[in-house]
Amino acid sequence: MEGISGPELISTRQKKIATLARQAPTMGLTSLNHYLDLPWLQEAYRRTRKDGATGIDGQTATDFAANLEANLRDLLERAKSGRYRAPAVRRVHIPKGDGTKTRPIGIPTFEDKILQRAVAMLLEPLFEQDFLPCSYGFRPGRSQHQALQSLWDQTMGIGGGTFIEIDIRSFFDALDKGHLREILERRVRDGVVLRLIGKWLNAGVLEGGAISYSDTGTPQGGVVSPLLANVYLHAVLDIWFEHDVRPRLKGRAFLIRFADDAVLGFARADDAERVMNVLPKRFEKYGLTLHPEKTKMVDFSRPRTPKPPEGGRGSGPGTFDLLGFTHYWGKSRRGNWVVQRKTAKDRFSRAIRRIAEWCRDNRHQPIAEQQQALGLKLRGHYGYYGITGNFRALWRLYEATRRRWQKWLGRRSQRAHRSWDWFVRFLERYPLPTPRIVHSSLRRAANTG
Repeated sequence: MEGISGPELISTRQKKIATLARQAPTMGLTSLNHYLDLPWLQEAYRRTRKDGATGIDGQTATDFAANLEANLRDLLERAKSGRYRAPAVRRVHIPKGDGTKTRPIGIPTFEDKILQRAVAMLLEPLFEQDFLPCSYGFRPGRSQHQALQSLWDQTMGIGGGTFIEIDIRSFFDALDKGHLREILERRVRDGVVLRLIGKWLNAGVLEGGAISYSDTGTPQGGVVSPLLANVYLHAVLDIWFEHDVRPRLKGRAFLIRFADDAVLGFARADDAERVMNVLPKRFEKYGLTLHPEKTKMVDFSRPRTPKPPEGGRGSGPGTFDLLGFTHYWGKSRRGNWVVQRKTAKDRFSRAIRRIAEWCRDNRHQPIAEQQQALGLKLRGHYGYYGITGNFRALWRLYEATRRRWQKWLGRRSQRAHRSWDWFVRFLERYPLPTPRIVHSSLRRAANTG
């Protein structure tokens, strides 16, 4: 393949792996590691983030790049010969949900990230031939907004019904390594690849100065972890629902899954009740536990009353959350009942809290820098939560950001008492980006019409 650039060469090889997997849907591939050569590692290095946090060895991307080709050759030789030892991951905790709880994240070393990326590049084209359309998380060409749109389309298609909101307790920590190996070996029979995955699964976790080991789980934050999670839940939930559950139902049903977040929708309540009764047993079979309070059935039938239910939109029974949005029934401009979405309460509260903390910690920075940073935060928020019907929540965040900025600007010094009238004039010179709908269903309908 002379004359082909690195990315094009890897893409060609990945297409070959995909073709082999597609031609033999029930067989395991035995010769994957021969694709793992220096050009493959060079492309894995190119795709690896260079500004991420460092692992337990403190090595940065700059350190590794100082002698790049020699380091990649050494890494490749150790991986192929079996001498590679997966280092422990450094565990940190980040806020989760409303901020009262934290989520553990494992940070591998930089060279481990490269090797994990290389193996993920081998496995991705293989398992993409097996994954079902209901799965959206961490897959090429698929996104949260596509999952949300599919959920909206299918919910409107069946006219609502009874939904099951699935919450797996500590999924990445509870994932059973034995079951994962068994699932992987159905499609991967290459000893080098399986040995590397086994080393990552058994790598220790460094926290508080001590390294610990666990019989279950995969570190959340590892480069290869999202793919392994998809492989696991594809077998545990997706295939089971599609092949065993749906054929036995009396009415229409669908599944939407993004990584370990999932919603099941049923046109008939009795179908939902039957599935709800067997769902915990299905997950227990694979070492997983459903959260008893967060996994629940929701009556999400299309309302028949002429007015919205008491309590206003999005409140009380008849709502569920997925991917940061609360879904509820509301009236369209034409007066029809439609599924609407707004920012979930915990995500909204977390966004405001983080902006307030930032304004407090950076109140002494130059005003222009503060304006730029807050603008980036707001645009990022609009970029995700700016969907049709959610403008009110975007405006509330915009107003909350202005109030908190005004509050902390007034505390830059003991004499800095800033009135709201002063702040309104101040915003004329240093404006913040106003809310806008980025993901418009009207534009989508026009483009597909």
